[in-house]
Amino acid sequence: MNVVRAAAAAAAVGIAVVLQVSVFPHLAWDGIVPDLCLLVVVGAALTRGAQFAVVLGFGAGVVLDLAPPADHVAGRWALALVLVGYVAGRVRQEARPSAGTVVATVAASSFVGTSVFALSGLLLDDPALGVPQLLEVIVVALLWDLLLTPLVLPAVMAVFRRLEPDRSLA
Repeated sequence: MNVVRAAAAAAAVGIAVVLQVSVFPHLAWDGIVPDLCLLVVVGAALTRGAQFAVVLGFGAGVVLDLAPPADHVAGRWALALVLVGYVAGRVRQEARPSAGTVVATVAASSFVGTSVFALSGLLLDDPALGVPQLLEVIVVALLWDLLLTPLVLPAVMAVFRRLEPDRSLA
């Protein structure tokens, strides 16, 4: 992996985590904040492919799992974002996906990522929430992620595309 691209990916994840755990809790809807790390992973997947996005998703998930005020078993976000990176990366078919493809990929990735995180919590007896509350969390997280897609994804995709153009799809 290119050192510059790795540094840019680390910076993008760092900024996303800081915003997600410090700024967005003040804007939370029923305690649910937008998942900027998921959007960074989806943007990387659509631009660079599944392999890069899986590695980035694991790193972003570990950082998110360990960032205060984490109140869950570590590894749950790492698992969710690895799967998001894989799923979103498999969607990538062309060098510049259409807006509809991007929005559909974010919706599917948000559903998969939030569902995996929630279901892993049920399996590990981690949350104090029941299934109806978890369904509400999944729907609200999906809406948050779709709302922020036009603000976050173009910038993330432009950064990854500009750092190293993908020659495999050209």
